[in-house]
Amino acid sequence: MKTLRETRTRMEKALEAMRREFASVRTGKASPALLEHIRVEAYEAQMPLEQLATIGAPEPRLLIVQPWDKNLVGAIEKSIRSSDLGLNPSNDGTVIHVPIPPLNEERRQELVKVLHKMAEEGRVSLRTARRAANDEIKSRMKSGELSEDEGHRQLEEVQKLTDEYVEKIEVLLKSKEEEVLEV
Repeated sequence: MKTLRETRTRMEKALEAMRREFASVRTGKASPALLEHIRVEAYEAQMPLEQLATIGAPEPRLLIVQPWDKNLVGAIEKSIRSSDLGLNPSNDGTVIHVPIPPLNEERRQELVKVLHKMAEEGRVSLRTARRAANDEIKSRMKSGELSEDEGHRQLEEVQKLTDEYVEKIEVLLKSKEEEVLEV
């Protein structure tokens, strides 16, 4: 059942990618994942913030960014400010404080729409994995490698696997949606 194992692996990767996407969506709480992927102009290159500093959340509404190279404080602060996250960082020369403002209702609704779009992209990835598996099974049935019965059984297994992962996406979406809408 190599096809099924490969399909499960592809679906697991799609789910994991969606988890990472969801972590980058801002809720009312401070999360280091919020800033990890911000790109900073450093050492004549664009680098992810997580490679240049330690990001911590000592309080529910505050992130602390501690650059490993103190010369990058200004560049990091500028990158955070110019990101589309709507944050206003300040620094004391060595550490950058990033207060997380509470979300208003309109912004919460926008974020929920973004989450639904991300979930749909995840479902599309699952369907793509399902299609690839189904095509492989059907071609093996056509060439005689698989009997009709075994082929149909495998097609059903692939569909069950797809349904299982779609359900996992729905659970993740519902959980993150509640987190965003929580006041």
